[in-house]
Formats: sequence, C-alpha cells, structure tokens
Amino acid sequence: MTGLRRIAEDWLERAEAAVLVEVTQARGSAPRDAGTRMLVSRDRAEGTIGGGHLELKAIEQARRMLAERSPGPQSAHYPLGPALGQCCGGAVTLGFESLAAAHLERWPRPRPRFHLQLYGAGHVGRAIARLLATLDCEVDWIDEREEEFPDSLGSLDSLGTLGSLGNGRWPAHVRRIAVDAVEAEVDDAPPGAFYLVLTHQHDLDLRITEAILKRGDFGYLGLIGSKTKRQRFFRHFERRGIAAESIARVTCPIGVPGIEGKEPEVIAIAVLAQLLQQPISDG
Repeated sequence: MTGLRRIAEDWLERAEAAVLVEVTQARGSAPRDAGTRMLVSRDRAEGTIGGGHLELKAIEQARRMLAERSPGPQSAHYPLGPALGQCCGGAVTLGFESLAAAHLERWPRPRPRFHLQLYGAGHVGRAIARLLATLDCEVDWIDEREEEFPDSLGSLDSLGTLGSLGNGRWPAHVRRIAVDAVEAEVDDAPPGAFYLVLTHQHDLDLRITEAILKRGDFGYLGLIGSKTKRQRFFRHFERRGIAAESIARVTCPIGVPGIEGKEPEVIAIAVLAQLLQQPISDG
C-alpha cells in the first residue's frame, strides 16, 4: 500500500488522469479484503484487487469513466461465481472515483510489518533495501560510509511495476543513516525490532551483533556469513558471557534454506522471505 500511495502522489503531481478503484465490501471467499485499492489510468494499472476476471472488469469500468470524463463516484457489485465464473464463492463491491488529492489525506496507513535495522550498504544491503522499499515496514539503513548509499532506487526501475515507485526515489520509510559509531544505533531501535548485520568488516559485524545480543529484546537477528563465521562469532559471544539461549537465536547464515545462488539479488529475495516468515510483534 505504501508503494501504491507513492504512485498516486506521482500521478497527481503530473496531472495524469486516473481512477481509484477500492474494494468497499467483501463477503465470503473473496480474493482481497475491503480497503484494498488499485489505480487505473488510460494505459496503466497499478496495484491489484485480486486479479482474474474481477480485475479485468474493474479496469474496463475505470477506463470507461476516463473516456467519458466521469468523475464518479460509482459502485459495482460482483457475485464472483455467478457473475464472473470465478472459483471464489464470495461477493465483492467495488467503488470507483477519479483520483484526487483528497484521497491522499484519507489514504489508509497500514501497520508496518516490522521495524528493521539494516547494517551495511554494500551490494547485498542495497539489494535488500530495494526490496524493502516496496513493503509496508520501517527501515533504518545504517553504514559509516555515506557515499555507499545510492541516491535512487536505481536498478529497481527495470523491474516493471516495482520501478514505478515515485520515479526511483527512496520512500520515506527507508531512512539512510551515515554515522561513525554504527553499533551505537542499536540503542535507538524499538523493542522487538528486527536486525540484519551485513557490513563490509567482520570486526564491525561482531561489535554490532554483540550490542544487539546485550539488548536481548530483538524479534529477529540475522548475521551474514558462513558456518565458519558463525562458529567463530558464537565462541566469542560465549567468552563474553552472553546467554546461550540468546546466541542460539541468531540466524547465520541468513536466508530461507534451499534457495541457491550467491548473487546479491538472490540473497536478498531469500532474506526477505525469511523476514516475512517472522511473527509480527505486538510492541
């Protein structure tokens, strides 16, 4: 939803005529819940209300409104099985209205999936950050080398609809933080935060990870590295008197098992899948 709002902002800035389509009511087995939105212009559709025949009909109606210059609002009710031949047995009501600045003020603010401190702006860190830019989450992206932070989303622009995120601008929920003592940033994270440690120096990884373990209230702690690095770091933590149960919670190597490949983009996908598997904190 964050990415779709940024697309809406971009279209309004460029005065691109568009229709906001919203699921206003969903009953039974429906592909998306009430409140789900998509945007339709004369030649583009962003977001999804569930795909299939329902979405095709929604796009057709939105483009009729654009062709007729009808601002709406309009409403349409679809029993998914009888009317559209979809397997879902539910029913959906859609609202249609010309996109306007007032919609941004009322745009729903979804609860962030997690608050993440991402340490490291190297190749893997950049690949992970680009994917995080498309999610509803809060990210503190931290590195001591300010020049390593890219000014824009860069290669994300080549990934179809992902590349339409505000013309490649970094979203507000990804905060780039350049500081000398990066491990001190651990103290600023909220309780239950997630952490990914993948800097350019093993010693720096060690200091950051130790600071997180001493806090002890992390929801997820991922450390990039091999099994050998894991063993060496874990022995160090044991000598420092850190509790064995806390050490055992460190994920190293990072990423969903079974995904092969060392390319930064492959690692990023495996890591993001692992983050999404974690329970959302109530904190």
